[in-house]
Amino acid sequence: MTTRSMTTRGWWILALAAASILSVVVLGLSLGIGARFGIGVGILAAFFVFWAIVARPDEEDTPRATLVLVVTIMTAGALTSVDTSLAFFQAIAFPASWTLIGSVRRSIIACSALAVVEVGGFLVSLGARRDTLVLALVIEGISLVFAIIMGVWISRIAQLGNERKRLLDELTAAQAQLGVLHRDAGATAERERLARELHDTIAQSLTGQVLLAQRARRERAAGSLSDETLELLEEASREALAETRSLVAASARVELPGGGLVEALTQFAARFQRESGIAVVVTAELGPAAPNALGRDAEVVLLRCAQEGLANVRKHAGARAVRVVLSTADGVATVAVIDDGHGFDPAAAASGFGLSGLRDRLGLVGGELAVDGTAGATTLLARLPLGVVS
Repeated sequence: MTTRSMTTRGWWILALAAASILSVVVLGLSLGIGARFGIGVGILAAFFVFWAIVARPDEEDTPRATLVLVVTIMTAGALTSVDTSLAFFQAIAFPASWTLIGSVRRSIIACSALAVVEVGGFLVSLGARRDTLVLALVIEGISLVFAIIMGVWISRIAQLGNERKRLLDELTAAQAQLGVLHRDAGATAERERLARELHDTIAQSLTGQVLLAQRARRERAAGSLSDETLELLEEASREALAETRSLVAASARVELPGGGLVEALTQFAARFQRESGIAVVVTAELGPAAPNALGRDAEVVLLRCAQEGLANVRKHAGARAVRVVLSTADGVATVAVIDDGHGFDPAAAASGFGLSGLRDRLGLVGGELAVDGTAGATTLLARLPLGVVS
């Protein structure tokens, strides 16, 4: 049982000073200046000095706290024995019984002991008569019941406050831990995003450069190296450099041309055809609301899907022709890459990062990827709900 609002040393000193001054005034009015007045003032002064030097109200169940409580109870009884008008000093002693003791049960015992001592003080001051005993028992009985009710109530409030503080501390610690986990998850997601971007951009450009370099070597060996091949190699190198600078600047955002996704697909398909020798046809079947429904980021996702599909065709399909079909219908945008290559088994373990990275990319924006490996009509189909990515 901790009542921290009651354990501030300064407040206790202030309360004792006020009670002592009031007691001196009451004692003077009741007894006048005399021997008993001097005794009462002496007890008050000694107790105030003792409390100021020895007491530590923030301690519970220590030898010091026990000593202070015993002295407080005896002082209250002594003051009552000097004059019954000083019985109000138990208004200090009862709270001390709850402040200096660490359990409700022992605090009730201390309050009961104080009530007994106060009864003794009444008998000393008024005489050991039957009517005095009855009066003292009634007064102290009422005081004891009120002190116990108030003490239990305040203790319960203190316990609830301590419990709330504990829960708040746990919540704060949990929030801090969640913050760390969130930062770790964000860092992991950023690394995964960067890996996807590296694969979808620079890795594809470097793959194209390798193929062009191999083509240039074959042409040089045959004595037919052309400026067109060197121009394509230089263009691919410039593209890889631009994409690298974009990633270093923490922006892998694709700069789509003024015509948007359709023009970007057309330009990419034309370059792909020149580099690979594979015929590419781009078809757009867009509804009237598509230009507004497809945000910039959604267009980038769909362009990446088409790039990945064409990269797979160049590396694995052995195809002669490819169709890229962009369409919107029923609130969904789709891009399909269809080739006439030898096909593959989509259920087989993938050796690269392309399709799995593409699935992850689409999954982040609520899209999905479907693959049909039928020879002669191999299809990579990416679906993206309209309006999910702006």
